[in-house]
Amino acid sequence: MLRVKVVTLFPDWFTAPLSSSILGRAAAAGLVKYRVVQLRDYTHDKHHTVDDAPYGGGAGMVLKPEPFFEAALDLKAKPPIVLLSARGQLFTHEIAVRYSLGSELTLLCGHYKDVDQRVADGLDAEEVSIGDFVLSGGEPAALCVVDAVVRLLPGALGDHESASSDSHYEGLLAPPSYTRPPSYRGLEVPDVLLSGDHDKIAAWRAAQAERLTRERRPDLWAKNDD
Repeated sequence: MLRVKVVTLFPDWFTAPLSSSILGRAAAAGLVKYRVVQLRDYTHDKHHTVDDAPYGGGAGMVLKPEPFFEAALDLKAKPPIVLLSARGQLFTHEIAVRYSLGSELTLLCGHYKDVDQRVADGLDAEEVSIGDFVLSGGEPAALCVVDAVVRLLPGALGDHESASSDSHYEGLLAPPSYTRPPSYRGLEVPDVLLSGDHDKIAAWRAAQAERLTRERRPDLWAKNDD
């Protein structure tokens, strides 16, 4: 069983997503267990203060280190500990696979301007970003990470092929998908998919995956072509 622990200022962000669809079914099946804790529970002043002005000046507020350290201690957090951060390494399928093979995963959600750097340094946390953009907090990014990881757990999906045919699984984007009806508003399903010839279908899908990766993600294609 994978134990996913989340430290956040907004636990309600996770209530519905972690109990719905694949994430909820995986928990019900005993494949994963979630624990979401409120960062303010690890403060000791009457105002439950979690942030302060940055040293050196500048706009915005910075989340203090003490609550994160105490939360990690209370959770008995073990690696990997992940701090969602816009300056982190890009979250990839390979990282999701690594997390899915572990026994636990702790996610630290920042908010406001930033998180004190001593949180990442002192907890030996991996700083991870889900893309080259900035969110108001780490909660949406944490949900993306959890979803990407949990769906890889054996038994989380209906069959292994559901995951193995996804984009990025083999380093390429997935080919287009079609279903009934075969013709809709003048848009046709490619004839090869209706042919019943599985070898030709496999070849078509491989060619489409390569074409889309070259066109849309030349960075991925370059890595795949090395």
